[in-house]
Amino acid sequence: MAIKEGDFIRLNYTGKVQETGEIFDTTMEEVAEKEGLKTENKTYGAIPIAVGTGHILKGLDASIVGMEAGEAKTIEVKPEDAFGVRDSKLMQLIPMAEFKRQNMKPQIGMNITLEGHTGRIRSISGGRVTVDFNHEFAGKTLVYDVEIEKIIEDDLEKIYGIIELQYPNPNIKPEDNEVKLEDGKVMIYLSEMAKFDNQVTYAKFRIARDIWDNMGIDRVEFVDVFEKKVNTEEEKDVEEQNSE
Repeated sequence: MAIKEGDFIRLNYTGKVQETGEIFDTTMEEVAEKEGLKTENKTYGAIPIAVGTGHILKGLDASIVGMEAGEAKTIEVKPEDAFGVRDSKLMQLIPMAEFKRQNMKPQIGMNITLEGHTGRIRSISGGRVTVDFNHEFAGKTLVYDVEIEKIIEDDLEKIYGIIELQYPNPNIKPEDNEVKLEDGKVMIYLSEMAKFDNQVTYAKFRIARDIWDNMGIDRVEFVDVFEKKVNTEEEKDVEEQNSE
């Protein structure tokens, strides 16, 4: 069955810069380890996406339409469909005095954040620092090796996939939350860890929006359930010993 826009799938990919062959991102743990990209606490494996909804780069998204489960191919993504073309207006000259005021010693290659935008120092000359606020891969053609692991048909599996995609905390697993779908609404019972995670608060809207936009469901409820813990006799004995 050919994939169409709006379908939910699980996707494996490895992305590299065409001109250098540098691998910069992958869902494959063995590739990440080999390339020195492996990140602690990151969960590797095929990611869930809704095709054509902006979960991945525009050029990559469009090229997946028409593929089938189990199919693999290499996709070339032009700059305008990836991280954009380079913009000379995003190259800024900043006086060295500004860095001194902030007690910073600029170095070529250093990343800095200015007014919410991240840039990289390209050169230092004559008391001025050139900072490039273009995306690191702006102006570059990217090449992705992709494989469609599966097409997701089950609605509950789609919702768990959305939670997985939008959760900012890798220590909170989607399956730790209970999800119910009934009477045209989704109820998500948050795990104990999620209830007290500030990042999850901001993720709730993104999760709800994805469900609204991609599943035709208008109501999403996040439920915090607190149950009184009843200590066992053994736990009571330990507490009594600690209080003595």
